[in-house]
Amino acid sequence: MALLKGKGAMTGVNLVAKVYDNSKTKDGKSVYSDVQVDARDTRGSEQTNLHLKSERIKGDDGKIRYNNGAPYSVSQMDEIIKAAGPNTEPILDKDGQKVGTLYGFKGNVMPASRGTGLVVNTKALEPSEFKVDNTTLDNQFVSMRAAREAQTAAKAAQTTAPAAEQTVTAEQSAEMEEPAVG
Repeated sequence: MALLKGKGAMTGVNLVAKVYDNSKTKDGKSVYSDVQVDARDTRGSEQTNLHLKSERIKGDDGKIRYNNGAPYSVSQMDEIIKAAGPNTEPILDKDGQKVGTLYGFKGNVMPASRGTGLVVNTKALEPSEFKVDNTTLDNQFVSMRAAREAQTAAKAAQTTAPAAEQTVTAEQSAEMEEPAVG
């Protein structure tokens, strides 16, 4: 899940909402949407997980999966769609068929009142600073992978640095002359 810390970190965030055509609840009152911090936003560039909600779920087959969808009322989703305006891109399946829509918009986020993660405050939305296109979703994944690799490399560097410091300290103490007693 995205980590937005510090004063003003949750305001004016460029976001993308991945909404599948079949994501409306059976009663028709809510729509599940995977909202993510746009990787091009300064707060998204170093995030290992750009999703506002990311819940770990163990499937019936024993495999671990992640649920990134959060429910938004139909009126909240209408506000997101209105803020995105023409800044949309169809989501296509492997056969090239449209299965959903990607919306680019900007807004404030806040902790979810129920459950985990963050949600969009849909009362004050505006157009995104970035245009969504057919590479946006791929760029989101590439950005998260690059941030994970950088984080792994930084951890590896930290574990080798203390060993190198110990070697230098041992060499320095061996070079020191013993005081003469006399």
